[in-house]
Amino acid sequence: MRQTRTALRRIPLAGTAPPALAYPVTAMIAAVIPCFRVKNEILGVLAAMPPECQRIYVVDDACPEGSGDLVESACQDPRVRVLRHARNEGVGGATLTGYRAALADGASVIVRLDGDGQMDPREIPRLVRPILDGDADYAKGNRFFELEGLRAMPRLRLVGNSLLSFASKLSSGYWNVFDPNNGFTAIHADVLRRLPLEKLAQRWFFESDVLFRLGTLRAVVCDVPMTARYENEKSSLVIRHVAGEFAVRHAANAVKRIFYNYYLRNFNIASIEIAVGLPLLLFGAWVGVTRWIDGYLHGVPQTSGTVMLAALPVIVGMQLLLAFLSYDLSNVPRDVLHRRLADPSRRTPTTTNSL
Repeated sequence: MRQTRTALRRIPLAGTAPPALAYPVTAMIAAVIPCFRVKNEILGVLAAMPPECQRIYVVDDACPEGSGDLVESACQDPRVRVLRHARNEGVGGATLTGYRAALADGASVIVRLDGDGQMDPREIPRLVRPILDGDADYAKGNRFFELEGLRAMPRLRLVGNSLLSFASKLSSGYWNVFDPNNGFTAIHADVLRRLPLEKLAQRWFFESDVLFRLGTLRAVVCDVPMTARYENEKSSLVIRHVAGEFAVRHAANAVKRIFYNYYLRNFNIASIEIAVGLPLLLFGAWVGVTRWIDGYLHGVPQTSGTVMLAALPVIVGMQLLLAFLSYDLSNVPRDVLHRRLADPSRRTPTTTNSL
């Protein structure tokens, strides 16, 4: 299942260079497919992989069904390479193994999709299009774009994904994207190299953690509409088992993001709004609650001055926090990072793009 680099059909990256660079870059597209209990679906996924993918990395994450062995014995696609884990490292750990192999082989854009058939590989050309056009550094599928297709999504997943989407917006700063736990993604290699791969969560929080790390780099992220495909498969993600972990991780990432973006790297009016607004809100709430409890226990009504002492900080604090939120909503990254990271010495003249 090996293939020499000279046999790879490279896809030129047309129209992405800024005016100072007169020609685009050739791009090699690789796909990473983590595999765990997908023996019945993985061959169908590989059969549907489009020709635009020159390398395909199947990562057997200590699959008890032997998915890797099945691929090696039954798949004749020369683009496919099986990577193995001695122990299960989770979807994030498997993806990172594939990422590292793709970077080592010189991939320019790396796609990640699941091996259970929920993601249509034929949509890969549309997924990588924003990156090839220089409009984004990271593209991800959004199953919520087509409302009709959502009827196939189990109701619990629908509610859970909606809640996780809001939490991810707050922790990552990407208020313009939805469906954060969608694993159908594509990333530019130059941006991937700058992510602290060793710090990324290796299990279910992986996709949300990637968004947070991309936010610290100010990379551009975009949603690509995709169809939600559900049949009889069962998700290994149990909401009640991860809800607490996700809440803690999102809260920690939100605090770190605000510190990085509004105090460490920059200081602006939004930095003052949250620094003043949050303490005022907490102080007013504390005064209001303690005075109410005291009055209830002793049967003594509070004076108007005490009420104002609680209400005024709450009102002012809330207004300042809303102003911060408004600024944060408009502060979504829009300057494509990989175009600024590009090495001109690697550019080769080309004129067309086959996608």
